[in-house]
Amino acid sequence: MTIQDDYQNRSYGEIPVGTGAKPGIVVVDFQKGFTEEKYPLGGAPLVMRALANTEKLLKVARAYGVPVASCNTAYMNEREMPYWKITAVRETFRHDHPSAALDPRIHDPEYDLVVCKKGPSIFFNTPVSDYFAKERVDTVIVTGCNTSGCIRATSIDSFSHRYRTLVPEDCVGDIEERPHHDNLRDIGRRYVDVVDLDYTLAYLERWAKTRDDGLKMAAAS
Repeated sequence: MTIQDDYQNRSYGEIPVGTGAKPGIVVVDFQKGFTEEKYPLGGAPLVMRALANTEKLLKVARAYGVPVASCNTAYMNEREMPYWKITAVRETFRHDHPSAALDPRIHDPEYDLVVCKKGPSIFFNTPVSDYFAKERVDTVIVTGCNTSGCIRATSIDSFSHRYRTLVPEDCVGDIEERPHHDNLRDIGRRYVDVVDLDYTLAYLERWAKTRDDGLKMAAAS
């Protein structure tokens, strides 16, 4: 019997999260430090794939009016930082460093709520959950990097805030393939539905149609 079979035999992953009444999207740490090869943490193939797919997702989401919250990670100086064990984070994740800027391929400053987070999760000590509460979001779609760090932390916080949580596998990325898949499998057993871009786009289309049909009925009544 494999470990995965043992989890299944103990009922892990049996109940899907599903989708709710209104989606919102979080875009985690698609800053230039991760998306440009000239920086120490930049240009990992899985991250670049996730960036390209998230760009496609956001184009549709913004056209439908889906709330989007984006973040970077940056600090004034090392004194402000948590005890990061990553040299590149300590040396380059600074407000005045060019690697801290959000990648323009996924960032719309006139549409997105933008926050600068200080820990792994986009929800930790930021106004993102307040923004989603005002927008009546009940389903959070998690995109960004890295899967084994900030994506995992964001997904767990999303679950803890009682959101239905979807993680499109091809819209998140990591430095290495194994931790990417290991962490998705693990959170998929417990907290989230691991889906893909096509599933997520179909959900947004269904949601937009249902919303528009409801508005037409209300106008006609």
